[in-house]
Amino acid sequence: MGYIDIKNLYVEYVSKKGMLGRTQITKAVNDLSLTVNSGEILAIAGESGCGKSTLAKAIIGLEPAKSGEIIYNGKNILNMGKSGWKDYRKKVQMIFQNPYASLNPKMRIMDILKEPLIINSELSDIEIENRVVDVACKVGIDRECLDLFPHEFSGGQRQRIAIARALVLNPEIIVADEPVSALDVSIQAQIINLLLELKEKYNLTIIFISHDLGVIRHIADRVAIMYLGEIVELGTSDEIFYSPKHPYTAALIEAAPKLDSKKEKLQLLSGDLPSNTDLPGGCLFNTRCPQCMNDCKVNHPKTRHLSDTHFVKCFL
Repeated sequence: MGYIDIKNLYVEYVSKKGMLGRTQITKAVNDLSLTVNSGEILAIAGESGCGKSTLAKAIIGLEPAKSGEIIYNGKNILNMGKSGWKDYRKKVQMIFQNPYASLNPKMRIMDILKEPLIINSELSDIEIENRVVDVACKVGIDRECLDLFPHEFSGGQRQRIAIARALVLNPEIIVADEPVSALDVSIQAQIINLLLELKEKYNLTIIFISHDLGVIRHIADRVAIMYLGEIVELGTSDEIFYSPKHPYTAALIEAAPKLDSKKEKLQLLSGDLPSNTDLPGGCLFNTRCPQCMNDCKVNHPKTRHLSDTHFVKCFL
C-alpha cells in the first residue's frame, strides 16, 4: 500500500502584471509538511483560494514545486525522470472536480476507460475490455452504457465514469479534488458511499480535497485544515470536529450548516482571505483571528503536538 510524505513543500505561480511587466509571485503552498498514511482517507479542508487544489495537483505532478519533497514509498517524486513519473502515475490517480470537463466529449466511455490501459499496460485488447467492463460495473455503470458519450449521462453518472477511469490502472492512492461539489446533495451521498466501498474493495489510500465539512465529517479518518498554503491544524476526524484548537478550524466548523440552530455560536470570521501575493507577517491568520495577540502579529507559530495524532500552529 502506498503512502506519501510531503516535506517543506513550496509551490508558487509567477506572472507579469501591468504595462511595465512587473513580476508578481503568488505563494500557493508555503512550507507545507504532511504525511498521508497507507489505507486512510485524509481530508484537506479550507476556504476557496487556500491552496487545496494546488497541493493536489502538485502531488500528481500537474503543478511543479519550487522546492521541498514529495516522498512516495521512500522516493522523492520531484527528482524522478520520465520513466519514474510514468510508474508513479500508474499508482497515484486523480478524480477532478468537474466530471464533464475532465472527460473528452468526443470519445465514447469505453474508449475513455480503455485509454489509460492502452498507454500504461501490456494487456491484450480482450483483457483491456474485460478490465474496463469489470471496473465500470463496480462503480455502477452498465456494459451497454459504455458505447455512449459523456453528454448522454447525468452529473452523478459522469463522476462514476471519472472514478472508474481512476481505478482501471489499479492505483494505490486516489487524489479526489472536490469530487462531489458540483453534484446535487442526494447524488453526493451516493458518490461518497461509493468511494467508501471502493476504498475497502481496492485497499485504497484517498486524499480527499473539500470545503464541505459535512461531507468530510462523514468520510475522513483524519482532517488537515489549510489556510494560505499551510496546514494550521491536523487531527483525527473526532479531534477536529469535537475539539478544534485553532480559531480558524473552530470558525469553519461553526460556519457549516447545522440542523440545530439553538446551539450557542462562536465568533465567526471577519474579512476575506488575504491575497497570496502579499502574505501577512507573523501568524498568517492574524488579520482575521478574533483572538489575535501581539505575539501573533510578529512571530510565526511553530507546530505544537497536542497528542500523537493532533497538531496545531497557534499560540493559544
